Order: sequence, then C-alpha cells, then structure tokens
Amino acid sequence: MGIVGRYLSGARLLARGLGMYARAPRLLLLGLIPVVIVAAVFIAVLVLLLVFIEQITGGVTWFAADWPETPRALIRLVAGVAIIGTATLLATITFTQVTLAVGDPVYERISKQVEDWCGGAPAEVEIGLWRSARHSLVDSAKLIGVTVVTGIPLFLAGFIPVVGQTVVPVTGATIAGWLLALELVSAPFTRRGMRLVHRRRALRRHRPEALGFGTAVFLCFTFIPFGAILLMPAAVAGGTLLARKALGLPFQPRARQ
Repeated sequence: MGIVGRYLSGARLLARGLGMYARAPRLLLLGLIPVVIVAAVFIAVLVLLLVFIEQITGGVTWFAADWPETPRALIRLVAGVAIIGTATLLATITFTQVTLAVGDPVYERISKQVEDWCGGAPAEVEIGLWRSARHSLVDSAKLIGVTVVTGIPLFLAGFIPVVGQTVVPVTGATIAGWLLALELVSAPFTRRGMRLVHRRRALRRHRPEALGFGTAVFLCFTFIPFGAILLMPAAVAGGTLLARKALGLPFQPRARQ
C-alpha cells in the first residue's frame, strides 16, 4: 500500500470508531458528558475572542495606526485571520487534552472496551492511580508546549499574503493532526506502562496512518458543527485502533459471538 493509501486508511479509523457506537451506544454516549462540559468553557473563551477581535487586532498591529485607511484595514484583516486560525489550532489541541483529562475514567473504559473487542491487551501492566495521573499531566504539558511553540511561527506566517491563507492552514492542520494522534493513542500506551516518547516512536513507523487519522479528527472537530462534542468518543475509539496497529496488534474488531 502506498503512502496515500496508508494515509486514507488512517483517516478511516475515525469512521471505524464512529461505527462502534452500534456495539456500545450507552458507553460511547456516556463519553459525551465530559466533552460537553469542557466545550462550554472553550466556546465561552472563543466567543470572548470574537467579541474583542477588533481591539486585539488593533493592539498587535499598533505599527499601522498611522497608515492610510485601506492598508491599515487590510493588515488588520490579515491579523484577525491569523489570530483566529492560530486560536483554532491551539484550542483544538488543548481541548482534546483537557477533555481526555477530565473524562479519563470514561475514555479509559471506552478504550479498554475497544481493546477487548479486538482481542485484549496482552502487555497490560498495573500502574498506580497517582503515578498514572502524574505521567499523563507531564506528557500533556509537553504536547501543549509543542503546540504553543509551533503555533507562534504559524501565527506570524499568517501575516504573509497568500502564504498565510494557503500554506499556513494546511501546515497547521498537519501539525494539529500529528499532535491529536499522539494524544488520542495515550490510553492504550499508558495501559502498557508506556509514555509519550514511546507513542512518538511507534507512530513514526506509521506516520501516514497517524497523520491521516489525526488530520481527519482535526478537520471534523473544526469544521463540523459540534463535531468535537459529537465525535470525541469515536476519536478515542479510533485512536485505540491506531495504537494497536502501531504496536503490531490486531486492530479489526472481532465479530460478535
């Protein structure tokens, strides 16, 4: 299978995760509760951003205050697009991380159920609650740090005409896809006592599939109304399938007996 085929097969893992609603609708619907709570907070923050976007763009383009009206309006429009685009990128990544942390018991159950459907987790290890929570916080903080570091140059590149409206969104979606894939496979790797470094190493060997899956999640979360709310449990299920594939385990759910 070529790179494009592998990329598309990764994207289809999200659809497979969505298809698992038929197997455990109550469990997956339960996964909507934490995402609704977190979404309410994030939506409120984004609404505030939009309400004050004019003041914010005026502040970051202070150097254009004395420009003629047309170029000043143009640079502020570009700044507004760059700010909203960067905020969307950061919000999508951090939203997923916060939601997984808040709903950890529920999403752990979903991931474990998916593994059981696919044949179980033979390398599962017992990890203490506090140790697991500490590892998760450290690994999530690292991913948030990467998100911020990559978001800054993307924000600045957003000011470049044409490039900021074409290359930057594609680059941003690709980076976001990779980071989302790393986050959404966390439960199966943690179940095996493995950390972020192990996730990176495993997904690098399956980069096209990881990018296909993560980018599909990012686009659905961003452009489908309430997509992040409705599809989070499916994304967790699909991430579990991706993790099993990366670990060389069967990732096709077995037929019901």
